[in-house]
Amino acid sequence: QDSLSESGGGSVQPGGSLRLSCKYAGSSASRAWFRQAPGKEREGVATLYTRTGSTYYADSVQGRFTISRDSAKNTLYLQMNSLKPKDTAVYYCAAGWHQDSLMQLDYYRWGQGTQVTVSS
Repeated sequence: QDSLSESGGGSVQPGGSLRLSCKYAGSSASRAWFRQAPGKEREGVATLYTRTGSTYYADSVQGRFTISRDSAKNTLYLQMNSLKPKDTAVYYCAAGWHQDSLMQLDYYRWGQGTQVTVSS
């Protein structure tokens, strides 16, 4: 059974960087990061298909965020650069089976979330 635990959130100034980590157990084919800002729907940010290593990003983070994993450590990462105030949200990692999907319905396991705040 998959389990997920995020870490690495915090507060940063606009233009700064953070790296989120998600320790996982299990063998899900797809691993992703989602986020939810106050008063908004949860949205997909980035996903990695473990079978091929392919990645897929939301337009809003393309070129600024990078998803990766260390299979030896069973850890998923989200490197976030050039952060903007609109990136402020609770970030969740998720496990699923579909390739290149940022739809919540395609993920069956979720972490507890980690807060990221971008503010001057």
